[in-house]
Amino acid sequence: MCSCGDWIAGLARDHASRLASIARREGLSSADVLDIVQDAFHTLLARPDVDALRASEPDAARVLSTIVRNAARNARRRHHRARPHIDVEDAALPTAEPNPAEALDRAVVAAQLVSCMAALGDVHRHVVTLRVLEELSGDETARELGLTPGHVAVLLHRARKELERCMGPNLEA
Repeated sequence: MCSCGDWIAGLARDHASRLASIARREGLSSADVLDIVQDAFHTLLARPDVDALRASEPDAARVLSTIVRNAARNARRRHHRARPHIDVEDAALPTAEPNPAEALDRAVVAAQLVSCMAALGDVHRHVVTLRVLEELSGDETARELGLTPGHVAVLLHRARKELERCMGPNLEA
């Protein structure tokens, strides 16, 4: 950063109102305009070519205008994409836990599913465990159990049908 206070003060005195009108034309409020213009001067001072710009005020003014215009457009875009704020009184509080009736229903279904899984034969239970719970592919399950992939598919189909019958109306889709 350069130590060029007089130069930047002269630029601000000569061009600040023009820069503010550029930002206002982009649709920003007065408070946002002031921030954008101040940030533009800070950005100008941080540029690696600041020494070359010190030698030419018209070039520095053009760079400042471009910085302000781009920053104002970016600020306006962020504003339009921003989600509106919700008043604290209007915000619904998220529930960390389901209501007691839902929790009880889930517990009943889970207990019934455990019972139905226990009623399956060993091979069917292993196929369901590997394919559904551990999410292995048919080929991986077949290798694990020493069966063919087709046999695993048949066993899984039969196990699912048995679970459907056992679960009855409590089966969730």
